[in-house]
Amino acid sequence: MNRLFGRPKAKEPAPSLTDCIAGVDSRADTAEKKIAKLDAELKKYKDQMVKMKDGPAKNAVKAKALRILKQRKMYESQVDNLRQQAFNMEQANYATQTLKDTQATVVAMKEGVKQMQKEFKNINIDHIEDLQDDLADMLEQADEVQEAMGRSYGMPDIDEDELAAELEALGDDLAVDEDTTYLDDAIKAPSAPDKEPGASSVRNKDGVLVDEFGLPQIPAS
Repeated sequence: MNRLFGRPKAKEPAPSLTDCIAGVDSRADTAEKKIAKLDAELKKYKDQMVKMKDGPAKNAVKAKALRILKQRKMYESQVDNLRQQAFNMEQANYATQTLKDTQATVVAMKEGVKQMQKEFKNINIDHIEDLQDDLADMLEQADEVQEAMGRSYGMPDIDEDELAAELEALGDDLAVDEDTTYLDDAIKAPSAPDKEPGASSVRNKDGVLVDEFGLPQIPAS
């Protein structure tokens, strides 16, 4: 059968939007290159016309310039049309790719939800709550141990307000005690006796007669 009718040709895949866009852009680039060549010819004819006097020769050059100008406008129209086609296909291609990405995202999210549901089956919320309660109890017991270890012994119960008032008053007392003139009298006090009580009178280091108590003797009248 294959010899009689031949084998069917393999069906070629349809061109993608990316291939179509590339083809249209290539055609537009070719048209723009032709426009550049026409611009060069048009400039040459314009320069000739400037140097020529009115007459048949100038009119012939002008006719050539007009013909090139018409071709240029035709190519410009083609370029505009091709660029618009490429833009439209690019927009369609972008929308198509966005939909594909969205679909892939949805599939990934569904798979993620399935995995989460599977993992949640291995978690018991009641066990977690019990664990948190046990942890709280252990921390509370640890605080009690620390408080017991830092307990003070032999400290009287003192009212906090009374203690604050005493502290404030203590500041005033300390300010008064800054005057040390009361020590002068102690420095001027008689020296201690160097004999036992009952012994005869002696003189202190200043040469004054003192009794057994170290006090100055009163002269007899």
